[in-house]
Amino acid sequence: MPSSTGCDPARHGGSSGQASVEFALALPIVVVMALGLVLVGAAVRNELAVELAAREGARAAAVSASPAVAATNAATRAVALPIDVATTSDASTVTVTVTYVDPMDVAIIGSLIGPVTHAASATMVLEPP
Repeated sequence: MPSSTGCDPARHGGSSGQASVEFALALPIVVVMALGLVLVGAAVRNELAVELAAREGARAAAVSASPAVAATNAATRAVALPIDVATTSDASTVTVTVTYVDPMDVAIIGSLIGPVTHAASATMVLEPP
């Protein structure tokens, strides 16, 4: 005799909870993949920010009488990250290197990867101030 819902369990092989089990098995994999995408997006954003800070610092240092101070000020104003700025110069160029250690604090997957260091350098020709 068919059940009151119109489905005969004997005919369907008793698979009434199969979708729930498949969902329970697939959900953790989907969540980890989504968190991985968030982590990759954040890492790319931070890499671009570090490159921007290096360019801004080199541009400011190239036209300043005090290249190290100008580079540090410009680079820290350019991004909202706790960056380290190093400046080297010779007779005709100035090079600014910016470094940022990303703690990768995204839940679950961030602890598996650990901190990532982003670094970028920019070199520009010195111009008279």
